[in-house]
Amino acid sequence: MERRPRIVRVDEEVEKDLLDPPPLFSSLSAVAAPLLTRCPVLLDDGVLLAVAKPDGVLSHPNPGGARAACAFEGRYDPAVRRFDGPAGAIWLVHRLDQDTSGVLLAVRREETAAACRAFFEQRRVRKSYLALVRDLPRPAQGRWQDRLVKRAEKGAVRSAVGRGGTPNAELAYRIGKNLAAAHCSLLQIVLITGRTHQIRVQAAARGHPVAGDRLYGDFTWNRALRAHADLRRLFLHALRLEFPHPRDGAPVRIEAPLPAELRAALDALGGCREGRKFGGS
Repeated sequence: MERRPRIVRVDEEVEKDLLDPPPLFSSLSAVAAPLLTRCPVLLDDGVLLAVAKPDGVLSHPNPGGARAACAFEGRYDPAVRRFDGPAGAIWLVHRLDQDTSGVLLAVRREETAAACRAFFEQRRVRKSYLALVRDLPRPAQGRWQDRLVKRAEKGAVRSAVGRGGTPNAELAYRIGKNLAAAHCSLLQIVLITGRTHQIRVQAAARGHPVAGDRLYGDFTWNRALRAHADLRRLFLHALRLEFPHPRDGAPVRIEAPLPAELRAALDALGGCREGRKFGGS
């Protein structure tokens, strides 16, 4: 049972954030943390530990799942979301899907973990993403609000837009780059809530699936993207986190650069000519 998704106009506050992000100080660390993580370290100030998670890497191990590389080292305790590794304990604050790259935040103290998780629950964290989607959403900027429901399918959890009820999933978006010749666009997204596969499901429900999505996507279009732009992964990137530092409330802005393979795909798609046949339904 599915319903037609709603589109509403973006309000001034979120619109300003999308168009003109505040010039907050970004504290990037050059300190390597090889005993804590094999991911590139974006910030390590003794309290916060933020990394650039590559696509294909898990935020944490999946119970009963196949062994796969995780963002942090050590044995994981899902009850408290803690990694116990050779260099000490790390508490995971939030998670990213395995196929999503970008900023992933952990902390070095349990009490700090509680504070940072509360920031997420209270929506005091601004979460910015980049997503390449099929065609051009209309209007060019706005909000998507839906009620997402989870369902089990072949042993895996998937999400869908539910019928009726109060929306529990919301994001604000704007078209950051119009690639009309390639029949796609790069969206700048502020994720207001945080539901399973939220961006992917909400975009697909409106006829704008995320490029490279092997669950909710347009598989014919994905094959065309692979052939013409060598895109072999989900084009969804957690670009930035902004929140108050749990130590003193100072603004923190952590950003993960767009991975090289996604930049290369954008360059290839930007070179498409009008009228060129490009796969997709």
